[in-house]
Amino acid sequence: MNLQWKIKRFEALSVPELYKVLQLRSEVFVVEQNCVYQDIDGKDEKALHLIGEENGEIVAYARLFKPRDYFEEASIGRVVVKETSRSKKLGHILMREAIQVIETHFEVTEITISAQLYLKHFYESHGFVQISDTYLEDDIPHIRMKKS
Repeated sequence: MNLQWKIKRFEALSVPELYKVLQLRSEVFVVEQNCVYQDIDGKDEKALHLIGEENGEIVAYARLFKPRDYFEEASIGRVVVKETSRSKKLGHILMREAIQVIETHFEVTEITISAQLYLKHFYESHGFVQISDTYLEDDIPHIRMKKS
């Protein structure tokens, strides 16, 4: 696997990079999950964008927020892996990378996420614990989880 990571602020993303990121997010969160929602939410400008590329193709991505830009604690969101790359366990690699980037760039260890309920065990394997009841976000069951 020839996976390379990029960490960029919004204004440093090239137009082709931004297009590919939005295309991947739309592929998974809108088309694959059959969920019509406003992906472009005005928060991309505040985030660090963690991009995993393999052979020039974006195959993994997450948005990272410093404390108080999304939740009170730092946050990881829009965690996505291209469907054709999921068999490589890139989601776990992506989460380890995202946690490390938050700890390095924001110098904090507390991270809060809004997780799709079906991914609870995945996030628990990265040290997150459920801190809320189930709630609907864009008609998909979610839970808030925290890593201290």
